[in-house]
Amino acid sequence: MEACKQRYKTRYVRLPDLLLELEMSRNDGTYKKIQARYANLVLLIIDEWLLLKPTESEQHDILELLHRRRRKSSTIFCSQYEQSGWFDQLGGEESPLAEAILDRIKHDAYKINIIPTDLQETTDL
Repeated sequence: MEACKQRYKTRYVRLPDLLLELEMSRNDGTYKKIQARYANLVLLIIDEWLLLKPTESEQHDILELLHRRRRKSSTIFCSQYEQSGWFDQLGGEESPLAEAILDRIKHDAYKINIIPTDLQETTDL
């Protein structure tokens, strides 16, 4: 929220929507333009990070985007998975890109875990 107040270029996107947009842009010839749009944001918030396992092509898109954003902008990853499970969601040992993607994330990263507390029972008034 503070980034928006400071008028930084900020965007929120669900990973499935981002990957679909990149795939469609590849087909219509605007891939580099769309990659640049996301790469040049000061803050990119990616929700539903690795909710579904990305295909090899999608992994390539993720790697390219993270590589372009590295060390010049901030990216927030919102995920249901612990960071330790990301490697497996990216294909694990079967994927040559999994480690490369994680390398672009884990260096210079801050990790914030938000753990929900037990919901207390409430009564209707």
